[in-house]
Amino acid sequence: MSAPIVFEVAQWQGSGAATARRLHSGAAWLAELVPASRRRTVALDSGVGGARGGVRNAEVLERHLRAVREALAEVPPGEPTVTIGGDCGVDLAPVETALAAFGDRLAVVWFDAHADLNTPESSPSGAFHGMVLRALLGDGPEGLRPVRNVSADRVVLAGARSLDAGEQALVESSGIRHLGVGQLAEPGPLLAAVRATGAEAVYIHIDLDVLDPRVFPAVGTPEPGGLGVAELVAAVRALTDEFTLAGLALTEYERTEAADQEEAVLRRIVDGLFGPDRHEH
Repeated sequence: MSAPIVFEVAQWQGSGAATARRLHSGAAWLAELVPASRRRTVALDSGVGGARGGVRNAEVLERHLRAVREALAEVPPGEPTVTIGGDCGVDLAPVETALAAFGDRLAVVWFDAHADLNTPESSPSGAFHGMVLRALLGDGPEGLRPVRNVSADRVVLAGARSLDAGEQALVESSGIRHLGVGQLAEPGPLLAAVRATGAEAVYIHIDLDVLDPRVFPAVGTPEPGGLGVAELVAAVRALTDEFTLAGLALTEYERTEAADQEEAVLRRIVDGLFGPDRHEH
């Protein structure tokens, strides 16, 4: 893919991890690593706010959502963006923007160890990063709902392996397609799942906890049994070779003292996704 517009959205207040503040430096560093035609750092609050309606820091998150929407409004329609988080909640506005451009021709592929399908009532933590995909389906907390909803039958969960009971029930009843880690050993099943949605374009969300923590532990909520870097890169490249890329996000990098090792893994991902051998669809 050609060099995209990169938005740095270093939000941490949507995370439920005790180490969430590390997301700020992780986003800043990772945003610089991705080659860009233009870069934009979205100004965010640095503090916390009160809980409301079962969502921690709800008022802060609402202000952040408005700021990201305003930044994305300056992007020409249909031009893909790369959003660097921050927690997974940063993807609400970018998916909205992709929906505005592509409508029902869009599929959302959600690479994540978790389904992010909780509601404020079902969430064990009150952290919005575990609710954002549910919000995108139209069942989100007040003030953190999309302008336009994603249809469940246009969503593909990829690599999710830690689902709460309510999330699993929703996946089984709603038409969401779910591919486990074993089904991502090669891209064929993923491509088939996206084709089955009827979509022409994809929005690709990548929470770095989709990787196995033995490969990349620098996330707030690691889960064993995840993907390797080569599998993730091959899957994303296959998607962008076949479908128009509507946007992409890389989220949940908590930069630590082991930054040199983390950098080596992230450079493999970035080079695989944005390196000079990638062509524009």
